[in-house]
Amino acid sequence: MDIHRCRFVPYPPSAINVVAFSYPTIYKSQKGAPVRLAIGRANGDIEIWNPANSAWHQETILRGGKDRSIDGLVWVVEPNQILQDGTKLVGKSRLFSIGYTSTVTEWDLERGRPKKQASGMHGDIWCLAAQPIVPTTKHGSSPANGKLVAGTVDGSLVLYSIEDGDLRFDRVLATLTKKKAKMVSVAFKNPNTVVVGCSDSSIRVYDMRSGHVLRKMTLGSDLAGGAKEIIVWSVKCLAGRDIVSGDSTGQVCIWDGKTYTQAQRLQTHKQDVLSLTTSADGSTIVSGGMDRRTVLYRRTGPSSRWSKVWHRRYHEHDVKTMASFEGNGMSVVVSGGSDATPIVMPLKEAGTENHRTLAHLPQDPPLQSAPRGRMVVGWWEREICVWRLRRPLRELENLSDGESAVEKNRKLVARILIKGETNITSATVSQDGSLLVASTTSDVKAFHLRPRTRKDELKISKIELPEEFSKQGASRVQISPDGRWLCAIQEGSDVVVLPILPRDETPGGEPMTHSKATRLRRIERKTPKHVALGGLGRYDRTVTQIAFSPDSKVLAVADLAGYIDTWILSSPRPKLQNVTQESRDSDVSSSSSEDEEDDLDDTESPRWVRNPKGSLIPRLHAAPTVLSFSDHVPKPKPTSDDETTDDYTLLTVTASTQVLITNPILGSLTSWTRRNPIARFPVQFRNTRDLVRGVLWSGDRVWLYGHSFLFMLDLSQDFPKPVDKEPAVEGMTQGMKRKRGPDTGAGNRINVGAAGPTKIIRQAKGEAPEEIPLDGAAADPMDTDGDDSQSAEESESEEDEDEGHDRGELALLRDAQGRPASELPEGKRLAFWHTYKYRPILGIVPLGGGEDLVTNGANGVNGTDGVDGVDGVNGTVDNDELPAALEVALVERPLWDTDMPDRYFGDGEWER
Repeated sequence: MDIHRCRFVPYPPSAINVVAFSYPTIYKSQKGAPVRLAIGRANGDIEIWNPANSAWHQETILRGGKDRSIDGLVWVVEPNQILQDGTKLVGKSRLFSIGYTSTVTEWDLERGRPKKQASGMHGDIWCLAAQPIVPTTKHGSSPANGKLVAGTVDGSLVLYSIEDGDLRFDRVLATLTKKKAKMVSVAFKNPNTVVVGCSDSSIRVYDMRSGHVLRKMTLGSDLAGGAKEIIVWSVKCLAGRDIVSGDSTGQVCIWDGKTYTQAQRLQTHKQDVLSLTTSADGSTIVSGGMDRRTVLYRRTGPSSRWSKVWHRRYHEHDVKTMASFEGNGMSVVVSGGSDATPIVMPLKEAGTENHRTLAHLPQDPPLQSAPRGRMVVGWWEREICVWRLRRPLRELENLSDGESAVEKNRKLVARILIKGETNITSATVSQDGSLLVASTTSDVKAFHLRPRTRKDELKISKIELPEEFSKQGASRVQISPDGRWLCAIQEGSDVVVLPILPRDETPGGEPMTHSKATRLRRIERKTPKHVALGGLGRYDRTVTQIAFSPDSKVLAVADLAGYIDTWILSSPRPKLQNVTQESRDSDVSSSSSEDEEDDLDDTESPRWVRNPKGSLIPRLHAAPTVLSFSDHVPKPKPTSDDETTDDYTLLTVTASTQVLITNPILGSLTSWTRRNPIARFPVQFRNTRDLVRGVLWSGDRVWLYGHSFLFMLDLSQDFPKPVDKEPAVEGMTQGMKRKRGPDTGAGNRINVGAAGPTKIIRQAKGEAPEEIPLDGAAADPMDTDGDDSQSAEESESEEDEDEGHDRGELALLRDAQGRPASELPEGKRLAFWHTYKYRPILGIVPLGGGEDLVTNGANGVNGTDGVDGVDGVNGTVDNDELPAALEVALVERPLWDTDMPDRYFGDGEWER
């Protein structure tokens, strides 16, 4: 593989302003509740994450728009109900947001767009909370008294009604008498008591029924040299008892929930405390501040006094928000801030488990390429950039001015700003780069890209699309490899295809579309009534993956529930007077334009028909993260269920890191998948926590990449059978962490002694300083299999790797057992290869590569080093003939290479 290592493709990360769990706690009676994490960003996007099984899968993104921001998120979960047949109906989950305006927005998760909006005669909303809904009967109660409470910049506490699925302004509950005082934070102590943190050095407790102030708690004045007033940035309630507040002095205060007096004050931050969260039982408090500290507190001793346990600096900037979740074997705190990176830290097992850093880049890469045009297309918010890499990598390696030639090889050839208020949801480009399509939640736009006469730039012209098709918007779009079809996902789960006439078949020389689109019917899969009416409704039927076969004759889509639907393109045939059943299957029939009618007098255009054996394709155990066809096109048409029948190859990777390869026309798993379950995959692949985000094909080899890894799997050979458990532990390669049982949702368990100092320096009068290693950690029964020998092997491996970097990385391509390619038997190819050299990866897209064979004397290795890149593994050593190397552009977006706002530097800190 020839790699262009690119960091010039922009993708500015957006700060995290708020995080919120739909269920802060899951009890045994709530088993099966759909837990989701919502992350609101400064660009108006809301990310929906699924933390199930510690996978932390970013399922969808609810796109924002121009000058919009998400500054508050609240989930409202209605109580469970028991239906007449005894089935439990899980309470419906609703998501609300604010953005420093006077408007409250409810979101439609199934369609990925705003559902309702409401505002009142008050100032901008700064904080939002939901009144707890407590069931009063065995069968639950309707949220007749459910309210949203919002604090505003003009000192008003207002109520919004959410009864019967509605959202409307209700009334102003209370107003501060002091001028310029703001309500900054809000939390509920119980359904009738709300606690509000204000900007005038006070905390007020209100009665929800009357609006009267039950108590006003003051914090005094700020420290010497500080502001006159103290701002209470965050308030929380400890399981309905005491109150916790964090303010602009860096103090965390504990208030007695009965007398409303200050019980304790903890000075643990050097700057403002911006966020707080607590455990479900009220025994743990976690705070985050402007000084980048995340501090954990617990009660100590019989006096029930709170004390600081430890603090960490997980973030590179302010810790603006955090939320906790406990249940389903998990106990975690998720925090975020200006560094745009979500951090997952253990709550119950804090100090014994590692934290985990989630990707700040989207799960679905905002990156595509036009291989025949050597163009890379990237987008963010409402902007699209098109780059061209003029020359192949192999033409640059022998040039004398290497770095200069690499810089001159790239050029920004087009830049498009999408008109409208909403951000781009998806974009796609044809293989030759002549057609580009971008979609938002309210519109779909198409552009014709053609070269200018004298400049190395592109001339952009808009292509008109059918109004009925474009005005509905789309969550995902994809152009077929032959450029004749556009597939769009509308309303979250509707699959729509639009025929395209390529530019070489139109009189004007630019692509054209038909006047009507066709909505393809998916296989009807009955959703139980208690599922469709409760929880997240039909949100799991949201389509997140689209894939065309390489010859554009098979279309496949997959949804969050794990269902795969496929369609086959029927060949043109003579027109019939009677309407066929296929045309009745489509809600909207496709028709030819007037210019084509003369050419299609005696034949009708190809149509997409449902795959007859599509229902045989097994349902996935988890949501898919990758869906892709290989570049193999079957020659004979499959007519039987025989495994030897040639068929397309459809690869699916799920959020549970399961790799499945199916034959879609036959509706069955391939024999390779049945012979290679996930238990036989290399340990490096199985132990990787980051999810697979994309795939590239090179013959029988498939390249899988994620945020921090690049794997190669050879589908022409099987993985070795797993050996005994103990030898497998001894043979683990360097850098892999041994798992010691399940964790609580964050990172692996910390090794004994790893958290403390590793050595001390002994100094005595008249003697030289002596370093004494601390090896007094208690022995772990899991480590009785010979860690000493393992450490020696790891050190030798590290020395070999250091030597290998001097010789070049190509000489050290290793298989799953760690053997270099040169030690493989004659004619043996690498079955597996991986690297963690590139991170963080925004995306990898193909630029070129061929099927022709080239001659190379390397043993199992083909090509040349990329620009700071790694070479590919393409082909066998038989007769020294290898397939041409795949040429790709690998885009990295490290955080240190992005602009961030200024942050606070404490004593002894300096910028790296």
